[in-house]
Amino acid sequence: MDVALLRRAGQKTMAIGVVGMVLPFGICSATTFALRNLVSDAMDGVPFLLFFSLANSVTSFPVLAHILAKTKLLNSEMGRISVTAAFVNNIILWFLFMVMLSLAEPQADPLTPLWTTLSCVALLIFCFVCLRPIVLWLLQRIPEDQPVSNFHICLLLSIMMLAGVLTEALGFYSVTGAVFLGVMVPDGPVRVALRDKMQDIVVGIMLPLYCVTSGMKTDLRTLNEDWKLVGVLVLISVLAAFAKVVATFIVAVMYSMPLSDAFTLGFLMNTRGIIALFILNVGRHKRVLSEESFAVMIVISLFMTAVATPVVTRLQRPFRRIAGYKRRNLQRSKPDMELRVLVCVHNTRNVPAIIALLEISCPTKRSPIFIYAAHLIELAGRTSTLLIVHNSEGDRRRPTGISNPQGQADHVFHAFDKYEKQAGGVSVQTLSIMSPYSSMHEDICNLAEDKHVTLIILPFHKQQTVDGGLEPINASLKMMNVNVLAASPCSVGILIDRGLSSKSRQSRDERFSHHVALLFFGGADDREALSYGRRMIENPTVGLTVVRFVPADKPEGLSAPSPATISIVTGDGEEGKLDDEYLNEFRVRTADDESVVYTEHVTSNAVEMVSVIRAMGDTHDLYVVGRSQSEEAAALTSALTEWAECPELGPIGDLLASSDIAMSVSVLVVHQYVARPPPAGGQAAGDDREHLTPLQRFMSQVNLRSSATTAAGPAMPQAAARV
Repeated sequence: MDVALLRRAGQKTMAIGVVGMVLPFGICSATTFALRNLVSDAMDGVPFLLFFSLANSVTSFPVLAHILAKTKLLNSEMGRISVTAAFVNNIILWFLFMVMLSLAEPQADPLTPLWTTLSCVALLIFCFVCLRPIVLWLLQRIPEDQPVSNFHICLLLSIMMLAGVLTEALGFYSVTGAVFLGVMVPDGPVRVALRDKMQDIVVGIMLPLYCVTSGMKTDLRTLNEDWKLVGVLVLISVLAAFAKVVATFIVAVMYSMPLSDAFTLGFLMNTRGIIALFILNVGRHKRVLSEESFAVMIVISLFMTAVATPVVTRLQRPFRRIAGYKRRNLQRSKPDMELRVLVCVHNTRNVPAIIALLEISCPTKRSPIFIYAAHLIELAGRTSTLLIVHNSEGDRRRPTGISNPQGQADHVFHAFDKYEKQAGGVSVQTLSIMSPYSSMHEDICNLAEDKHVTLIILPFHKQQTVDGGLEPINASLKMMNVNVLAASPCSVGILIDRGLSSKSRQSRDERFSHHVALLFFGGADDREALSYGRRMIENPTVGLTVVRFVPADKPEGLSAPSPATISIVTGDGEEGKLDDEYLNEFRVRTADDESVVYTEHVTSNAVEMVSVIRAMGDTHDLYVVGRSQSEEAAALTSALTEWAECPELGPIGDLLASSDIAMSVSVLVVHQYVARPPPAGGQAAGDDREHLTPLQRFMSQVNLRSSATTAAGPAMPQAAARV
């Protein structure tokens, strides 16, 4: 438990945590008191009322975090609210638990429970006022670059046992003192070392054994002895669970939370687990709960925990997929609106090239770029996902349980922070995504959807060597890029870096410091690449050369015209018409722009096409190509597809990334998001034109663009966009 989490909790989270605990506890207590005379003496007495009500009101913090990680909701706003609310719930739980323990023992003096409770509170104050400064002083003496010694680990474990003995002597369970010490230990290397030392034996051995022994104590045969008692206990438990869902739902709606999220949050707060199991075992040991009551509550807790994951998955995931956003690709984005980009970084070598690409993308105050810089870290041997948002330069703590010996994360975040300060029209939010590579694409896509990202930029799974070649970094990165391309909710760009951040190359035109070449064959991906090129030419230091390859009418015997030849070629199919419309619009807008050069090459086969690309040489800094091409260009690219080494790049991207082309120019392969068919029973918001033909979609987009020029207001303020 991180006590600092309470200081960062907002009013909404505190209200959900308190109401979600107090209201079910009160309703369960009142109902139990009213119905106590209907059944046997098993429900009589104040201790039973408190134990039974607390077991029905608790939210298991560890189980909740596991469910959120399993359903990929841990990084969402609802996930953060539920985790913090569960933490508040657990704080109230332990104070009520101390009161229950003091009342569970029969005492001759009525004031004995009060003195016992005050003694435990005094011990808690002593731990934080006296022991915590001593522990902090000891931890400060540990060198920052050295691991925690076994002496400090043994010292803290000894203090833990001492705290357990003191709380046991005061009439409480020893686990109470251990919890006090765990809250007292500050976050840092010592906490990580303690968890690493105890994780395997506690979670792997002792915790399963505790659950097994609890199951062995549960005698389900007792449920047949008193059906009336079982029915009343089940009724009260269902009523308490319903009260918790309703209370959480009402408070969440009062704070303007979506109805689906508020309803899901109510089910999440009903998760039971090891904490409820511990309370029931203590009640059974104190002979407050009968064998029948213990068995009923064990079954109810198991049922509540078991149904949480499928219910949350059923309620939340469809709504997340249906609730879309319109600006999912560059072609549909307005040029004067904020561009949201998610850039992924594996190591420090990826950062300079990505920052150089962002500089070429021309961020301005009129058309700002909001960058989500995600540092991808592999979690080997684990299935849960962690997403950490770093809000400031001071918040660069190493994640719990994750080693970072080279300090790569610090260098990555510092580079993006520095770029944000130096560049105008740029806002950066740094994040860390820690997940296995097998499921990391889900976290990337979920983050892009949550943040309404228009473009995801991924590094290529190979990096440049000293001799100019490309060598693989990790074989899993290739499959991760393929999975992102298949599941992405927006457009995707894969950057092949060959020194993009280095000094610009020599060119015949020295007016521009960056020279970009765009190879256009036709198709949705090429139009998306051209949309990116339109944004680049807003930068006065960028020169753009658009080269369109047109298949010859005759397969052989037709040589390509001079690069200076400009002609209008009309495509035969619908894709060709869309390409002509978009290219003609681009040429009209850039007719007087000296930074744009447009050429056409008529080629009859792949050999001629490769010859044209080879003739362009290394005079450019960056090649921008589409991942897939139209059917009209299949005659030029089909031969390349058969020999592709990296099919995820497409035939042209694979050609430019291979060593056979003998070029040392960086390449950006662009894949446009294409709306998928809506799910059964609903239509995705913002994707209401999936049933239209490509030509109809294009004409609809042109109409929307023309009508938006008169109705659109000023661009979103940068601060509002950050919120």
